[in-house]
Amino acid sequence: MIETALRVTSNTISADAVEKIVNLGKQMLDQPIELLDGVEDVLLALKDKYRLVVATKGDLLDQERKLKKSGIGHYFHHIEIMSEKDDANYLKLIKHLDIPPNELLMVGNSLKSDILPVLNVGGYAVHVPYHITWAHEHIEHSIDNEKFKSVVGIRDILAFL
Repeated sequence: MIETALRVTSNTISADAVEKIVNLGKQMLDQPIELLDGVEDVLLALKDKYRLVVATKGDLLDQERKLKKSGIGHYFHHIEIMSEKDDANYLKLIKHLDIPPNELLMVGNSLKSDILPVLNVGGYAVHVPYHITWAHEHIEHSIDNEKFKSVVGIRDILAFL
């Protein structure tokens, strides 16, 4: 935010404004993590049946902080924080987990980052839509793949696992 403020003000931003931006950033980091309805119920139901893995994208420290604050890290066998969720990184994850691609099931809300790359490498994927999705995560076509399902809510995956 400070870099953007410097750019839009041609480096004339005041120290008071920078301080306000820093305080706003600290407030944002301090916000509680709110789990979507049903997430912990599903993790509890699956934790002793499957090796659960978090595959997320973003800044390493920020993603680690969010996972810690969420209180659900203990459910997972492995945590993978990727710089990009693409075919190559999912293949690296599959290799690290030492599983064939058809033993990977990705549950996610992004068709572009969670679903398509996993299907491309031979895994299964379940889309759980979320009412807010980044514009760059939208795709312009439908998915016709026998390894793909879409559900209304995360609890729905328990019916077919």
